[in-house]
Amino acid sequence: MIQIQVHEPGGPENMKLVETHLPTPGAGQALVRVEAAGVNYIDVYFRTGLYPSERPILLGMEAAGQVTAVGDGVTAVEPGDRVAYAMARGSYASYAVVPAANLVKIPETITSQTAAAAMLQGMTAHYLTMSTFPIKPGHKALVHAAAGGAGLLIVQMAKSLGAHVIGTVSTEEKAAKAKAAGCDDVILYTREDFVAATKKLVGAVDVVYDSVGATTFLKGFDVLKPRGMMVLFGQSSGPVAPFDPQLLQAKGSVFVTRPSLGHYIADPADLKWRAGDVLDQVASGRLEIQIDRTFPLEDAPLAHRALESRATSGKLLLIP
Repeated sequence: MIQIQVHEPGGPENMKLVETHLPTPGAGQALVRVEAAGVNYIDVYFRTGLYPSERPILLGMEAAGQVTAVGDGVTAVEPGDRVAYAMARGSYASYAVVPAANLVKIPETITSQTAAAAMLQGMTAHYLTMSTFPIKPGHKALVHAAAGGAGLLIVQMAKSLGAHVIGTVSTEEKAAKAKAAGCDDVILYTREDFVAATKKLVGAVDVVYDSVGATTFLKGFDVLKPRGMMVLFGQSSGPVAPFDPQLLQAKGSVFVTRPSLGHYIADPADLKWRAGDVLDQVASGRLEIQIDRTFPLEDAPLAHRALESRATSGKLLLIP
């Protein structure tokens, strides 16, 4: 089998395609032949060493493919099943050993590429809008990077739940995509300050969904209503600097949270609910998955450069 490995944290050039042995699934595990693997910012965090890991560093947190073998005690899936998963590292490979509890079966009407693109970001959008800050009709939400892979899904879900959605984007092309996804208003942050623009549009919002981090985080408090919530779920522009918690009182007794998908699907019942709901919405056409482009597995460094350039809109996939 082939696999992307990182022996020293660093830039995309540190990602190497290597041949390695085909693993055997242990108890509670399944071997999956990967047909498509998602590319996410968490992969960048592991590659650069921002998130520590054993060496060699294995990348990729989601994929879709076919079960080829199962270990002892596995009854939920069997060889031949089409499955998808998230939050199991090592999907930048032609085969991956995955805890069977992480696997969900793919509806027949959904392709492996679509399923791979839906898992991590789809469940992220699901927990953010359904659980972290449960959107209700009439809520106002600000979504940063609204034309990104996660942003487009958050916009769709928040809108379907009844929110007035404002998205920030960098270009006219991305603005059109954010609008098509359901944004009521779109702010080009390259042309105007998002704080002033948001205040002009709606005054203040109930929630900010921020995957950008350093460049947007503190300013985001200025658009929150009293007792609103800042949901920081990424840091594409860099980590947020330490801040005085007294700021939360000064900005209106607001809340801040730094959630992680893993904590929202730790219970198998939650995983089944979230993944099932996301895939059902995709299958029914209520949730549209935007795939920006695909790359051969050996071009994983190019995929990371594209992601970090912030010039993409929608999902990037690797195809072994």
